[in-house]
Amino acid sequence: MEVENDPLAPYFIAPAWRVGDLVLCSGQASIAEDGSIVGEGDFDAQLAQTFANIERVLAAAGSDLSKVIKVVIYMTDMAHFPKIVEARQRYFKPPYPADTTVEVKGLALPELMVEIDVTAVV
Repeated sequence: MEVENDPLAPYFIAPAWRVGDLVLCSGQASIAEDGSIVGEGDFDAQLAQTFANIERVLAAAGSDLSKVIKVVIYMTDMAHFPKIVEARQRYFKPPYPADTTVEVKGLALPELMVEIDVTAVV
């Protein structure tokens, strides 16, 4: 599927695949439509942009955050985990999606602090 002004296009990555009633999103990060990094060094700003990107991809697939069933969060510093918990409460409602959160040494671009991929239903 395609998303208008997709910042992942230069990397030859599909933003998501819709298979039947499932939407499998590629990892989203704090990358603006023009390809620039949003919130360099600011975890809160990066998290907000990441969720904005997730919402945009889900909308293009005919879904939304209320239909997310699985979340995988990659972060470069687990010290930010309390902010992840706050974000889960802000962006999701019960029943909450299944979740895996891991700390990684690095992400695709060195400025990135968090990347999130989701699976949703339509």
